[in-house]
Amino acid sequence: MNLEMVMQELEALGKERTKKMYISNGAHEPLFGVATGAMKPIAKKIKINHRLAEELYSTGNYDAMYFAGIIVDPKAMTESDYDRWMDAAYFYMLSDYVVAVTLSESDIAQEVADKWIASGEELRMSAGWSCYCWLLGNRLDVEFSERKISNMLDIVKNTIHDSPERAKSAMNNFLNTVGISYVPLHEKAVETAKAIGTVEVKRDKKKSSFLNAHESIQKAVDKGRLGFKRKYVRC
Repeated sequence: MNLEMVMQELEALGKERTKKMYISNGAHEPLFGVATGAMKPIAKKIKINHRLAEELYSTGNYDAMYFAGIIVDPKAMTESDYDRWMDAAYFYMLSDYVVAVTLSESDIAQEVADKWIASGEELRMSAGWSCYCWLLGNRLDVEFSERKISNMLDIVKNTIHDSPERAKSAMNNFLNTVGISYVPLHEKAVETAKAIGTVEVKRDKKKSSFLNAHESIQKAVDKGRLGFKRKYVRC
């Protein structure tokens, strides 16, 4: 399949209701409003096609950009490629659920995510923290430095309330993920979450969200999900 054929198939799958939902979350034209599950049959036909993924991502169409993340080859991308994708990721559904997810399947995930977290830019920070959520929720605990993750928990504790809004949300998810999926620091994550308390995330034209990682971690523990790992990161 080529670019034109994929765009036609995506357009045919678009739903006005889904489009409105994406726009309410920050997406803008061009987009078709394709539910992510509806993309799976096309993805099965194409499998991995790195060149086509790059063409789709560069269209600026939200649905095409999302689909690009499903068929791209994460290991074929360099740090500058990931930076380029981040530059085009104009809202959190792209930064956290396309770019961060793709990065998490690469061999340079941690070093790139570390730079984004330190950047001070809202969506780069959000993508960096989100990448660690995908990593910790999928890879074995032994693949991480306990000292490094511990230091990251300290950063969350000391800075979350003063961080940009999307970064706050991703940092809270990181705290949840460490508490549930990274067993060596479960206790520290619980204590950190208690110390942080409830985090308010303000949103444009919507009511604030109030996040409490301690409650979320406890619910997961009560359901027997301590140590949970995803089998797959991407769709």
